[in-house]
Amino acid sequence: MLVIPAVDIQNGRAVRLFEGDPERETVYFEDPVEAAVYWQSQGARMLHLVDLDAATGRGENRKTIRRIAESTKAPFEVGGGVRSLEAAREILALGAARVVVGTIAVKAPGVLSAMLEEFGQKKIVVSLDAKGTEVVVAGWQEGTHLDARGLAKELWSRGVRTLIYTDVRRDGTLRGLDLEAVNQIRQAWPGYLIAGGGIASDRDIEGLKKLKVEGAITGKALYEGRIDLTRWV
Repeated sequence: MLVIPAVDIQNGRAVRLFEGDPERETVYFEDPVEAAVYWQSQGARMLHLVDLDAATGRGENRKTIRRIAESTKAPFEVGGGVRSLEAAREILALGAARVVVGTIAVKAPGVLSAMLEEFGQKKIVVSLDAKGTEVVVAGWQEGTHLDARGLAKELWSRGVRTLIYTDVRRDGTLRGLDLEAVNQIRQAWPGYLIAGGGIASDRDIEGLKKLKVEGAITGKALYEGRIDLTRWV
């Protein structure tokens, strides 16, 4: 099981949001570089960076991401507001191992196809963010009425091979995973699956292992000491 610490960046700080609400943040590090360096010191094999300001269109944190790249050796992926080939190129040029996209998978499938063609399947990850099984986009602020299971199957047919499923109803809440919802995605998705959204303890990660989910993204549970990353590296 690959346990991936999340470093969410908003207004230049490492934060966690409650249910994805930009107005309900908890600041854990004033400098996200310190968060990245800390999780690397705990043995992180991958870091999940999210530019929350880019996701909601309120700005961007590329300079901070560049500093993280310069200060760490752990591979990292970057999501949040990546909606063009140019944006993906810029992030990969910063040293990211892969780019995470979400909104374009729904609103601009042609851009997603172009990314897969230019960068390859290993460099592009789709984040399937949902309220249960309803897909949401635009920094989790906009519903789509699309079923996550159907979209997962469609993404596979388009050539996507790595999927992140996040239940935004639970993200940052420490309520625990909705393992039934995760299992529905697992059944619909034959590729590499990473899950997150509400992970509260080792029990959630063990539950993912039983479902044969390959990875877990967690933030608040790590920052608040409910999960010891060193156990999972």
